Amino acid sequence: MSLSVSGRTVFTILLISRLLESSMLNAEVKEGEILPPTIQRLMKGYNKYLRPFFDNGPVTVGMSMDIASIDTISEINMDYTATIFLRQRWTDERLVFEGNKSLSLDGRLVELLWVPDTFIVDSKKSFLHDITVENRLIRIFPNGTVLYALRITTTVACNMDLTKYPMDKQTCTLQLESWGYNINDVMFYWTRGNESVSGLDTLQLAQYTVEDHYTSVSEAVYETGNYPKLVFHFELKRSILYFILETYVPSSLLVVLSWVSFWISLSSVPARICIGVTTVLTMTTLMMGARTSLPNANCFIKAIDVYLGICFSFIFGALIEYAVAHFCTLTHMDSHMVMYSHHMHDFDDEMNGIITTISNHNRAKRRKEAAATPTPTPASLELTVSPSSPSGSEPNPEASPPKHTHWCLTALATVRKVLRSINCCHIENPHHIDNYSRVTFPLSFVMVNLLYWIYYLYF
Repeated sequence: MSLSVSGRTVFTILLISRLLESSMLNAEVKEGEILPPTIQRLMKGYNKYLRPFFDNGPVTVGMSMDIASIDTISEINMDYTATIFLRQRWTDERLVFEGNKSLSLDGRLVELLWVPDTFIVDSKKSFLHDITVENRLIRIFPNGTVLYALRITTTVACNMDLTKYPMDKQTCTLQLESWGYNINDVMFYWTRGNESVSGLDTLQLAQYTVEDHYTSVSEAVYETGNYPKLVFHFELKRSILYFILETYVPSSLLVVLSWVSFWISLSSVPARICIGVTTVLTMTTLMMGARTSLPNANCFIKAIDVYLGICFSFIFGALIEYAVAHFCTLTHMDSHMVMYSHHMHDFDDEMNGIITTISNHNRAKRRKEAAATPTPTPASLELTVSPSSPSGSEPNPEASPPKHTHWCLTALATVRKVLRSINCCHIENPHHIDNYSRVTFPLSFVMVNLLYWIYYLYF
């Protein structure tokens, strides 16, 4: 019962296809497009809805391509746009005819023939060129071989690893699969192996050079079965010269410009602050401009980001260096004032001690003379030293500093001792900071550059 139902179904499908073919031929004849006798004989009894060798194993389809152009390669969208000439060859035993010349047909007659249902995997958008007519070619050979060529522009996804950008290499693919026929019905193969794809050697790309390309054959495994698959791999290497001139050289020059402040006097506060702030802001603008042409993906820490971060750190470090040097200069001057005040205070104490010793000696001598002479003379009264004044006169109030100034100096001395206790800003001469920076900053920048370029170019 089931066999009879399936037989009737197959018969119905064949009958409908035959009616459609006859209606199409009649329509073309009505339009005045009479097919040549050879084509009419080939189309007689031909069913384009059945593949060749329908009951005798899979049909083999050979592929070859010409890459006409690779228009754009986008890191933001992670895709590339290419124009290709796709050629497919297969043998259809129903199209065998006598003769030794091939038949080149109008591309619109492809609607009368069976063609493989090839599609481009990972294609975002594609279109067939149709100016001035659809760019398709059909050629039939006497042994039944069919050549079918198309001109297609397609945008294909390409997963990129941008960790070494702009010193990166990207490997993109162009994959061809059969949409509905599995490996039991259709088999794909490259007609000439790696030489099946041509045109890459003459391509001129804006930022890339094609280093290598090769082909492979595999199978695509889906839930509905295994399908034939052809893969074309090509490796792109980015040209770094543009980025050196656009990003690396300006950022390095900004770092060198920030070192100019080391040769400016510490007392020139506006000049050094102006250089530091200007270089920091310019570097920030350069960093923002370098990221506009890249995807905003947090998973990528790119090589150019690392270099810009290094340059920004050196520029910001030069600004911090001046802040530290200027602060140490102020504290160094304050410490000198405190030491000078202490020296003056010690000198005053020493002078007061000497005067007190002399006055005490004179007082004792006068007491002896007073004991020997009961009535003091006026001259001796004038030379009598008051006990409240060791020096024989009232002390000058201007000889010692005011209490408020003395308290400020004492407070600064205390702060200085605290800073020294935690080993902060313990520098004998703050001017040596600039002298050290003139050597350490350039040497450090050169060493970091060597490590950076060696790592990203050779590892």
